[in-house]
Amino acid sequence: MSEENVTTLYQVFDQSTTVLMNALDTSYLDAFIETVDNMIDDNTVRVEDGIPNEKVVHQLENLYQTVDLNKNDSLTIRKAIQMALIRSIKVDKIQSIHQITPDLIAYIIGYLAIPLYKQNEELTIFDPAVGSGNLLTSIIDQISDELGQKIKGIGIDNDDSLISVASISSSLQKLDVDLVHQDSIDEISLPPIDLVVSDLPVGFYPIDDNVEDFETKSVSGHSYVHHLMMERSIECLKEGGFAFFVVPSNLFQTSEAKGLLKWMQDSAYLQGILNLPSELFLNDEAQKAIMILQKHGPNAKQADKVMLGEFPSFKDVDKLQKFINDTVDWEEKDLL
Repeated sequence: MSEENVTTLYQVFDQSTTVLMNALDTSYLDAFIETVDNMIDDNTVRVEDGIPNEKVVHQLENLYQTVDLNKNDSLTIRKAIQMALIRSIKVDKIQSIHQITPDLIAYIIGYLAIPLYKQNEELTIFDPAVGSGNLLTSIIDQISDELGQKIKGIGIDNDDSLISVASISSSLQKLDVDLVHQDSIDEISLPPIDLVVSDLPVGFYPIDDNVEDFETKSVSGHSYVHHLMMERSIECLKEGGFAFFVVPSNLFQTSEAKGLLKWMQDSAYLQGILNLPSELFLNDEAQKAIMILQKHGPNAKQADKVMLGEFPSFKDVDKLQKFINDTVDWEEKDLL
């Protein structure tokens, strides 16, 4: 990846999106989805009822021809898409739910997952809150490069725009990813899952009738959606499989922590909680952590030492690399 290629690709995304947004009188995000779909479809501009007009079609075609998507690597594509999504947040005034899991967090989760799946010839990775797909596709790309495995990705989200972006991203990166537009709390029909990765949404789930069979449901009032998603994800995992969740650091300090711990005791081993650097968050209440769970099974066991810690500043590369290496050493000695 070169920064020049990222900038060039983003500029084509941004300029063509702006042209199409004005021509169609639509949002930046919707225009971005359509313009990249055009590029994927051999730079063919979709015209309906004479819109966009011939002048705009010609303008778009000229922009598309300035880049060759096939000559951009996965990281370049992800970076350019991230920049376009950041632009959409500003132009469309989109809520923070559309924001992206940072690449470094995705890299860390991938790095920690690799030692646990070295023996697998194939791998199925599931994200129940896939969003724009940055976390899932980044980890697939990373593990595939490191281990050379055949990897299948599966992502679910109830936001149709984000699912469309995830589809574009995985298509441009030529990754084998199935995406489903649905509520992850509903019944899910999935193949056996080897690994779960997810930056879980935090808040209350509004449909109480849908959670009657969940052990992590609230005793009264709405239930925490991140608790429910953890339970649903572990259900989908193969026995002994791992899940890496980005969760609030105060996960076990809420009024619903007792129910979560009860479910966890019966279903999964809590193998580690690694707080992300406090500098990434506005205040202590907003801080998040990477939580490592392992589903119960014949070959699974509680680690003798649960890995607890806090990442050093991401700006201190040496300390960060040492922390990650120490965590991998713990995995190999205590989990494997």
